[in-house]
Amino acid sequence: MHNIVIRPASLDEMDTLLDFEKGIVLAERPLDVTLKEGEIHYYDLAALIESPDAEVLVAEQDGELIGSGYAHIIDSKPYLKHQKHAHLGFMYVKPEHRGKGVNKMIIEALQQWALAKGITEMRLEVYHSNPGAIRAYEKVGFIPALLEMRMELPAKQSE
Repeated sequence: MHNIVIRPASLDEMDTLLDFEKGIVLAERPLDVTLKEGEIHYYDLAALIESPDAEVLVAEQDGELIGSGYAHIIDSKPYLKHQKHAHLGFMYVKPEHRGKGVNKMIIEALQQWALAKGITEMRLEVYHSNPGAIRAYEKVGFIPALLEMRMELPAKQSE
């Protein structure tokens, strides 16, 4: 973990951030048959960078961006104990830097940011068919909470 700095992302790094987003989409396409074909975007990164309710972080090593993640404070369901929580997303580490604790460093920094904002709950989404990611998140303290299920309905037959 030599020379790795975790810091807020800036708008002038948007090209690299969009490349990270492409990497996330590429990795998740095989896990989700409902994703549209062609170029898609999960995040409005510029809005998140500029929002006071979000923190977009990057991991930088020797002047190179090697990872990213964000926390966004959102309203929780009205029946939960906490009124708001930090939703994590945009979790990405370049393949050659995986397994070195970069993701953990980003999550720890996002935890500190959330706590400073008075937030005591963090949540994220991960595909159930991605056991490597699930293990990585469990390693830093996340526990499974809810499994979303889906069913594709047959197209209506025309008469």
